[in-house]
Amino acid sequence: MRHAYATHLIEAGVELTEVQSILGHHSILTTVRYTHLTDQSRHHAIDRINALMDRFCLSKGTPR
Repeated sequence: MRHAYATHLIEAGVELTEVQSILGHHSILTTVRYTHLTDQSRHHAIDRINALMDRFCLSKGTPR
């Protein structure tokens, strides 16, 4: 049950350190053990990375 709860929180965009606090873990490694990367969270991460990279003009090396 905790695994599903932690994974759903991550998929909803809750930061890992917040999940750690909600679950009452002292170590972030314990929290990581309870979370699982799903296709949805993987795509969400890729979208966020792409959005950050889109802010930069990589050919000129300066922000847009």
